[in-house]
Amino acid sequence: MASEELAQKLQRRLQLEESGAAAEAEAAGSEAAEVGAEAERSCLTASAGAELSAKLCRRQDINEGAAQPRRAAVFNPYTEFKEFSRRQIKDMERMFRLYDSGRDGYIDLMELKLMMEKLGAPQTHLGLKNMIKEVDEDFDGKLSFREFLLIFHKAAAGELEEDSGLLTLAKLSEIDVSIEGVKGAKNFFEAKAQALSSASKFEAEIKAEQDERKREEEERKHRRAAFRELKSAFTQ
Repeated sequence: MASEELAQKLQRRLQLEESGAAAEAEAAGSEAAEVGAEAERSCLTASAGAELSAKLCRRQDINEGAAQPRRAAVFNPYTEFKEFSRRQIKDMERMFRLYDSGRDGYIDLMELKLMMEKLGAPQTHLGLKNMIKEVDEDFDGKLSFREFLLIFHKAAAGELEEDSGLLTLAKLSEIDVSIEGVKGAKNFFEAKAQALSSASKFEAEIKAEQDERKREEEERKHRRAAFRELKSAFTQ
């Protein structure tokens, strides 16, 4: 009887120990799961924080002018700037190459300075820097051909301020990019020369008409004076 009672007590103790171990295991598992979830949340937060930090750092670099350029792998002007015809893009490319005196595929500050002087609209050093900054997408301080095309794109879309040096450049160099062939000229500079020549011819015609009217008026004055003299001679 005593042995059966002892056996029951031992079995009960064993059951209690087993149930306690299971509870501890369950608690440990729950705690581990919570730790894992917390770690995952921390990892995600750290990742999001790192991404935001990287964006903020790049924005600060851009503002300070220290951002590294991000270059597009492939640039096709004919597919990206569909508002311009192939001839117009070729004309702008010839213009770009004309002032890319360094033959490095860019128009830098000094080359832009020369361009604006040749177009009859010289700019200050600060003005030139602001012109480049307005379309300088890769922050390298000079104009690529794509950024050069952006000038005419923005001008055609009305996205440039009236006092913008880029708008002045576009007006002086393009004549009218909406007209195919630009009066049949081979490029914008020939078109500009034609426009100036037409303006000069018009001014010359106006001046000739004014001179002719002045000459006729002088002749009428002489005739009236001569008539008065003749009349005076007959009345004496």
